[in-house]
Formats: sequence, structure tokens, C-alpha cells
Amino acid sequence: MTNSLIAKTALDQRIAEIINPVIEDMGFELVRIRLMGGQTKTLQIMADKPNGGIEVDDCADISTAISAVMDVEDPITDAYTLEVSSPGIDRPLTRLKDFETFEGYEVKLETADMIDGRRRFRGELAGIEGDEVLINVEEGTIGLEFDWLSEAKLILTDDLIKEMLRQRKASGDINQDDFDEIVTEQSEEE
Repeated sequence: MTNSLIAKTALDQRIAEIINPVIEDMGFELVRIRLMGGQTKTLQIMADKPNGGIEVDDCADISTAISAVMDVEDPITDAYTLEVSSPGIDRPLTRLKDFETFEGYEVKLETADMIDGRRRFRGELAGIEGDEVLINVEEGTIGLEFDWLSEAKLILTDDLIKEMLRQRKASGDINQDDFDEIVTEQSEEE
């Protein structure tokens, strides 16, 4: 069964079971799936490369592959729009390994049930210990069982942005030569 942070509802979980093998066969990981209501339903799929750095063309390829398998399996009875995207910088954390990968960054966590009188926690990720997610909050470091979490998301900070840019540059995704030099010219009238 898929973790509830990746797929919350029974239908989301069914869809995840259908599309996850397709995404994995393509060399990607399913980060999150949500079927959103509204006039026309939207199926939001977030995917990433195992080491991050998914591109727009990758999302288009995943969309094409998912569409084919969804047409055959047909788990959604109503019309819907398919959206495939990257998790973004302030990404949701949906797998236990995410909490280890992003240790040291600021995060917002929400639990399904009250834990010591609260459901929302904000602080710095302190990694994992067994099946517990460790977070540094005002009161100190606390451990929350991974299964207790209903939402988990990185908070967009300058440090997070700098690290993501550094990783993209180190992996060759960002080439400094691609950026034009800004040249300002003085007009001859001055």
C-alpha cells in the first residue's frame, strides 16, 4: 500500500498503484498524487528523478505514458485534466528518505491526530531515527512517527534556494555560460 503522504484517498492510492510502475520503469519516483475536485477534476502527479532535477520534457514524457495506462485502467469515471509536475523547491516530503535528505532545512509538519495538544509543527529537520521523523522545535528536538504525519513540506528559505541552485549547477543543469552578460552602454549624447 502506498504511504498516505503520497496518496491520501482510496482512489488516489488505486491510481498510484496503476501509475507507479510506469513512472519507476521510466527512471522516476512518484512524489505525490492528488485527485482534486471542481467543475473538471484535476489529477495532479508530482514526480522526480531519484537524485532530483526533473525537467519539463520529462514531465511531458511521464504525462504521455500515464495517459496511455489510465485510458486502459480507467479508474476515474468523470472527465479530468492530468497535470504532471516537479515537486518544486518547497516540495512536499512524502517518503521517509526525504526527511533524511533534507535534514537541516526548515519544515512544516502536520499530524493526523493531536500530539501533546497540537497537530502542527514547524522547525528544522533533524533527520530520522528508525520510523521517527526528528524535528527541532522551540521546546527542543521531538520525534514524530512517520505514520502519524498527514502533511509535510519544506519551507522556502534563502538557504534552501541557495542549496538547490548549488546542486543544479554542480550537476550541470545550470551552465553559467548560458546567461548573457548584461552590458550597459552610455549614450553618445551624455
